[in-house]
Formats: sequence, structure tokens, C-alpha cells
Amino acid sequence: MIELMMSGGPILAIILFCSVLSLGIIVERGLSLRRNRVFKYQILQRIEELLRERKIPEATALCKRYPASMTRVLLTALLNHDKARHEIKEIMEDAGRHEAPVLEHYLGVLGTIASIAVFLGLLGTTIGMIRTFNAIAALGFGHPEALARGISEALINTAAGLGVAIPTLVLYNYFTHRVDSLFIELEKNAQRMLNILKRE
Repeated sequence: MIELMMSGGPILAIILFCSVLSLGIIVERGLSLRRNRVFKYQILQRIEELLRERKIPEATALCKRYPASMTRVLLTALLNHDKARHEIKEIMEDAGRHEAPVLEHYLGVLGTIASIAVFLGLLGTTIGMIRTFNAIAALGFGHPEALARGISEALINTAAGLGVAIPTLVLYNYFTHRVDSLFIELEKNAQRMLNILKRE
């Protein structure tokens, strides 16, 4: 394995660093974007019960005790519960927009890795081919081991770049779709809570 890494040249080291960074982000986002972590369903259910009983201070305290995207949005509504319905709705929408960077955290980096890994592989391939042609120019075709090193470097970088880019791109698209889905659910739950809070 070490010999393979050495034969890949310096570009392979960058690609491997990208793969480690990508893996770390994938694990972090996989944990952070779990629905129950974003919504805290049990807490949300308890808050709904408190709102139906008109226990605003208790619901507010619960939101503060269990911070999550959903509870932070609800907290803004509860802290402004004495305002008109349309004003609370605007406040909740603004709070929801502030949650966007939280849910989309690191996704830009993941998308960048998916894009540049291919180009890094191509760069490594180009460098490997340059070395191959330099070996031909210096030694001729009578030294296959010199040619093989350059060709090996080119192919290893191509494979590594694609090996990092493809799964990273797939998971980037998956997480982007999940964030969109979470936003839709966030809006639905916020609207339901607003209806309970400002019911006539």
C-alpha cells in the first residue's frame, strides 16, 4: 500500500487528503442530519401538548433546554407569542433562514472535493505522462522500468481521483436532497405550531 502511494507521486497525497476530509464530513453530516436530531420529535410532541394547554412559559423553557433547528424556530415564535399572527410567521420564517447554514454546514466543501478530485487525478495523470515522455527522451525505449513508473503514476492518480470524486458526488447530492426535505418538514411543523399558538 505504501509502495502504491509512493508511486502515485505528490498529487496522490493531495487526493488522499481530500478522501480523508470527505469521509470526515460525510460521517459528521450523516449524524447531524438525522431527522430526530433536527426535530427532536419527543420534545416537539411535548411542546405541542403544552401549547394546547396554553402553557407558553413551560414550552419556552423546553425549547431553550433542548436546542435544535426545530426548537430554535419555535422559540422565536414563543418569545413573540403576543404579536399578530403574520408578524410571528415572518419571525419564524426569518429564524428558518438562519437555520439554513446549520443544515448545509460543510456541504460546500463536500461539493468542492467532488469537483476537484477529478481534476487532481487528471493533473496527476498529466504529470505521470510527462515523466514517461521525459524518460523516453532521455533513455529511449530500451528502459521499460522507467516508462512503467510514469505510466503507473498516471493510472494510479486517475483511479484515485475518480475513486474519491464519484462517491463524494453521490453523497453530496444525497445530503443536499436531505436538507431540502428537512426544510419542507421544518416549515410544515412550524406552520402547525403557529396554528396551535394562535388558534382563535
